[in-house]
Amino acid sequence: MAAPRPLAIIGAMEEEVAPLRQAAVGALEERQGPYAWHRATLDGVPVLLAACGIGKVNAAALTQALLGGGAAAVIFTGVAGGVDPDLRVGDLVVARDALQHDVDVTPLGYEEAQVPGEPRVWAADPGLRDVVAGVAAEVAAVEGVRAVVGRVASGDVFVADPVRVADLRRRFGATCAEMEGAAVAQVCARWGVPWAIVRSVSDTADHDAHVDFRAFTEVAARRAVAVVRGALRRLA
Repeated sequence: MAAPRPLAIIGAMEEEVAPLRQAAVGALEERQGPYAWHRATLDGVPVLLAACGIGKVNAAALTQALLGGGAAAVIFTGVAGGVDPDLRVGDLVVARDALQHDVDVTPLGYEEAQVPGEPRVWAADPGLRDVVAGVAAEVAAVEGVRAVVGRVASGDVFVADPVRVADLRRRFGATCAEMEGAAVAQVCARWGVPWAIVRSVSDTADHDAHVDFRAFTEVAARRAVAVVRGALRRLA
């Protein structure tokens, strides 16, 4: 009988995936061209663990490599800037869907944030989303923070301007802003592979974002890691 296909877990930064790799069993490094990941077992589930680097191109390229490595589903984890004004540092956001807020082909008749030939937004896999959201709610209750399901807005820009934050909320209904998730969603959608995103708020994407991000990334990433591991235990 064939071995079950692994679930890929991706973070942009090493500190977002290192705790998962440290907890994994039998981690072996694999490479495809410039990309490396670890094949292991985590909480009873075969996984591929990798940090992709910052930005949409890095995220898309590594996602493609992991799908080539046999990934049957993808969870993207890490931190993000809060756009919903009710969010606070440490809160958890699970993607209902994702879009690329820095795409603008409106002069050719496309909607804002729509990549030509693609939908404007990519919806997370309902089953995987619900598992992740359920665990996020449990982690949030223990940690004394909030967990919400909402829209992830991705772009190749670090948002640190309250005017830009309000604009993302008004124009796109964004819940949080980050730099990778929608690119992962686009690649997975093309291949018909389930995906989910869980982000912990490390800053409020305003004029203090650069300060908050550095101060709270480790704490925020820890909460996202807890959600990923809880989801794996449910999927095992």
